[in-house]
Amino acid sequence: MTTGPLPRIVAVVVTFNRLALLEKLVARLGEIEGLAEVLVVDNASSDGTGAWLAARPTTGEIPLSARTLPTNRGGAGGFHDGLAWAIDREADLVWLMDDDGLPDVDCLDKLLLETDNLDFWGPLVVDEADPGRLVFPIRLPGGARVVHAVEDVRRAAKQDRIDGIVIPFNGVLVTKELVDRIGLPREEFFIWGDDHEYRLRAEEAGARVATVVTATVRHPSVGNLGTPMMFGRTTYNDSPSDLKHYCMARNNLVNLRDYRGPLHALAFVVKTAWFYTFTRPSLSRLRLSIGAMRAGIAGDFDGHRRFLS
Repeated sequence: MTTGPLPRIVAVVVTFNRLALLEKLVARLGEIEGLAEVLVVDNASSDGTGAWLAARPTTGEIPLSARTLPTNRGGAGGFHDGLAWAIDREADLVWLMDDDGLPDVDCLDKLLLETDNLDFWGPLVVDEADPGRLVFPIRLPGGARVVHAVEDVRRAAKQDRIDGIVIPFNGVLVTKELVDRIGLPREEFFIWGDDHEYRLRAEEAGARVATVVTATVRHPSVGNLGTPMMFGRTTYNDSPSDLKHYCMARNNLVNLRDYRGPLHALAFVVKTAWFYTFTRPSLSRLRLSIGAMRAGIAGDFDGHRRFLS
């Protein structure tokens, strides 16, 4: 629980072509006490989001400001700019979220109980249609066990939190002090892996990271994450979207190289080759993967643009 003066908390929402979800989220943020301001970064949406934001929708008593970017820079670019904007607005704590999440009314209150203890922390992200299940399964620290049920993760928690785990950027709080130490998300990643890289960077800097299991954000289901491979011993994230797959292959290899070392990076290359040779044979996907990984090694982060419409 915080014992000093109340921090200035600024919410940052990144949105792209999901106006109906954004309207619902903005309305919910207006119901949450403790926010000083809401900042919305619009990734050049084409569904009327810019016009709606220009009309300055109400968030109750909470001021709302918006920026529409000239081009779509993905979640990575949106959170890069939004976090910098919040710090410029003298935020002590920044509450980061995508437009498709919906925090419970008491979510921020539950998170703030840990203000004195943590640097980078967030809530459980549960399936909006089945709140007893996690949208993003959690691998418990200290072992290989992955939990999918909310009750399982709450039973594993100590003092209402699980240290060393957080699911960015779905309603996570980050302190200004940590941002000053580690900088902003890698905007060049565009999508996929930018949030994971930011968590890895925070951990490398000694940040106190955790999930508060009493706090909840509701999120649409994303289905089963990962296709089983190698006789069920592991899974592989195979997206039907060429854009998502390209960014995943490129950014995941870079993260593994930078934070786990060359052997882990090589293992990912082998895993990708196995998947598209044996598990789900596709010469075109194998070529796409190789091109993406070569680009990542070379520091070329423009290749995904050819998949943007």
